Amino acid sequence: MGKKEKRKLNKKAIIIIGCFILAIVAIFLGVNYLLLPQIKLEGGKRVTIEYKAKYKEKGYTAKHLGKDLTNDVKTSGKVNTNKLGQYKITYQVKSGAFSRKVTRVVEVKDTTKPRLKTDKKDIYVCPGTKYKVEKIKAMDNYDGDLTDKVQSELKKDMVTYTVTDSHGNKRVLTKKIFYKDIEKPVITLSGTETLDMCTNEAYQDPGYKALDNCDNDLTDKVQVEGTVDNSLVGDYKITYKVTDKAGNTGEASRTVRVSNGDQNGVVYLTFDDGPNEGTTDVILDILKEEGVQATFFVTNNGPDELIKREFDEGHTVALHTASHDYSVIYASEEAYFNDLQQVHDRVYNLTGYDSKFIRFPGGASNTVSRRYSNGIMSRLTQEVQNRGYKYYDWNVSSGDAGATTDPNQVYLNVTSALRKDRVNMVLMHDIKPYTRDALRNIIRYCKDNGYQISKINNCTTMITQRVNN
Repeated sequence: MGKKEKRKLNKKAIIIIGCFILAIVAIFLGVNYLLLPQIKLEGGKRVTIEYKAKYKEKGYTAKHLGKDLTNDVKTSGKVNTNKLGQYKITYQVKSGAFSRKVTRVVEVKDTTKPRLKTDKKDIYVCPGTKYKVEKIKAMDNYDGDLTDKVQSELKKDMVTYTVTDSHGNKRVLTKKIFYKDIEKPVITLSGTETLDMCTNEAYQDPGYKALDNCDNDLTDKVQVEGTVDNSLVGDYKITYKVTDKAGNTGEASRTVRVSNGDQNGVVYLTFDDGPNEGTTDVILDILKEEGVQATFFVTNNGPDELIKREFDEGHTVALHTASHDYSVIYASEEAYFNDLQQVHDRVYNLTGYDSKFIRFPGGASNTVSRRYSNGIMSRLTQEVQNRGYKYYDWNVSSGDAGATTDPNQVYLNVTSALRKDRVNMVLMHDIKPYTRDALRNIIRYCKDNGYQISKINNCTTMITQRVNN
C-alpha cells in the first residue's frame, strides 16, 4: 500500500474517531440535561458589585424533568462588600438520586471616583489681582481623605483639579476664572433692624458698616435715605445703599417704630427664669402662631439658641439674673451688678443687643434681700436707673411661681386681674409647663376682650412695687 493510500486511511480514521467522540459528548450532554436537575442563574455566573454597596441576590431557577425545584435550592457562601476580592456563592438542588451544583463568582471592586468637595461654580477674581489656587478637599469611598493627593494646574483663565485613588479611579474638575467683580458690598447694621422710640424722642442712627470684597471698606460711601417724624406715630423705613467701583450695589434697611407709649388696657406678657427646652420653645411657637410679642427676662440657664430665637422673632430680651442665687446677688451692690453683667453679656454676645430692661430676682419689693444686705433694694432701685437701666415689677401675677400648677388656674389668675383702666404687666415663668399650657387661652381672652398685647420697649413706663428693704 502506497503512502497516498495510507494518508487517506489515517484521515478517515481521524474523522471516524472525531465523530465518535462528538457522539459520546452529545449523548452525555443529553443524558445530563434529561436526567440531572438544571439550575439557571439570573445575571450570569460572574457578577461585579461596588465596594461597600449592598449585595442583593440576582435570583435563580431550578427544574428537573419539567418540575420546578426553585424553592428546593440551597445556597451557601457570603459576600463581604467591605473587603475587595472574589466571593463564591454555591447553589445546589437534589431530585431523587440526582443532584446539581453550580457556582456564582461575585467580585467586589472599587470603581467609584473620589469626590472633590467644592462647588462647580466659575471663579470670579477681583480685577488686577492674581488668583491663588485654593486647596480643596478630596474624599474617596475606599482611601478616605485624599486631599494631599489633589493636583492642580493653573492657566490664565482656567484651573484644573485632579485626584486619583489607589485603584486608578480619577476625578477631574475644571473651573473657569473670570477677572471680574460681581459681588455686592455688604452693609451690616449696628443695633437691631427694628428700632423702637417714643414720640418727641430724638432719633439717632445706631450706625452701620459697609465692606466690599474688592474695594474693602466703603462705609464712608454709604447713602442713607428716609426720615423719621418723631411727632407722628408710625413705622419709618431707613434705607442704606452703597455701590462699589464695578457697579454692584448693596442695600440694607431698618424700621423705626414711633409710638406714644403706654395706653390703658395694654397687656405686657412677661416671662422670667428661662429659657428652657420643652417650654420656652413651645411658648415661642404659640406667640408666633397667635401673632403677638412678649418680653423674656432671661437667666444664664438654658440653650443659647432659644435666646437667639426670642430676639430674631422680635420679642424683647430683657435681663433677670445670671445665677438666681439670692445669697450671691444681694450680698452687695457690687455682687448684684457682677451678676447682672454676666447675663447682659450673654444676651449681647448672642444677639448684639444691648438690653437695658431688667427685673430684680424676687421683684423690687422682695424682703429676702434683708438676710444679706440691709437696705440694698432701696440703693439698687436707684442705682440701676443711674446706670441707664429700667426695671419692671408686675401688677398681675399668674401664681405659677407658687402653689399654682393647674393651667386652668393660671389662666384664671391672669384674666381675672386684667383691667382696662391701667397698664397690665403680667408675671409668668417660661420654665413652667402649666404656664405654657395656659398661654394660648390667655392670649385669646385678651383678643376677644379688646386688650392690646405688647412687648416692653423704650416707651414702656416702669411698673414698680413698694420697696421693702
